[in-house]
Amino acid sequence: MKIHTIFSRVGVDELYFTSRTTVVIDVLRASTTILAALTNKAREIIPVDSFEFAIKVSGSAFSGQTLLGGERNSKKVDGFLLGNSPLEYSEEIVKGKSIILYTSNGSKAIVKARYSKNLFICSFNNIESIANRLVELNNDFTILCAGANKQFSLEDAVCAGNLILLMKQKSSLLKFSDASKAAMVLYGNYKKDIENMLRNACHGKELIDLGFEEDIRFASRINSCFTIPYFKKGVLKSLAI
Repeated sequence: MKIHTIFSRVGVDELYFTSRTTVVIDVLRASTTILAALTNKAREIIPVDSFEFAIKVSGSAFSGQTLLGGERNSKKVDGFLLGNSPLEYSEEIVKGKSIILYTSNGSKAIVKARYSKNLFICSFNNIESIANRLVELNNDFTILCAGANKQFSLEDAVCAGNLILLMKQKSSLLKFSDASKAAMVLYGNYKKDIENMLRNACHGKELIDLGFEEDIRFASRINSCFTIPYFKKGVLKSLAI
């Protein structure tokens, strides 16, 4: 089994993912928010890669059963009920609902990887569950880091390194791309204090400045849930485990 890592969705063609197993990581915050919504019994998440498409999809959806969520430049989009904070996606609000999600990085990365044979969403919150599922599949897989504004993102790379090292502990028959090796080194440097790493990452600092400090704490929780978001036919649902 070989593990590939891509540090940004930019520069990789969507057809690259055809028939592959892919794990998308956007720690701050799409992956974490998707996990929160599905853990709190949202029916499904519909990721989209443009604001215009989000509006179009919502116009044809069942009124009252579909919510618009997401952000532009880390702030809730005008006219959307929800932003991109995992704390907004409580069971009271999302249970049984379909959520159309548009974000600056994460939803775009998911859409780019949509041709994958298997497509999972990972954050620190569910990292052990994702590792266990990948061991069961026993396929080569690619980690796609959403990045931030088309650039490298420290928190996504560190999370990728964490996932790879977990896989290394669970299987001795692994091969690693150079980027995967680099991700493991980064995780080794920051593993003692994940919350502090998130606080000091560029995007983490931006979120704190905007008043989303609680999101940093939430995103730093290791294995706080067992939810495995799985993409199929344009939507993300919780995979039965």
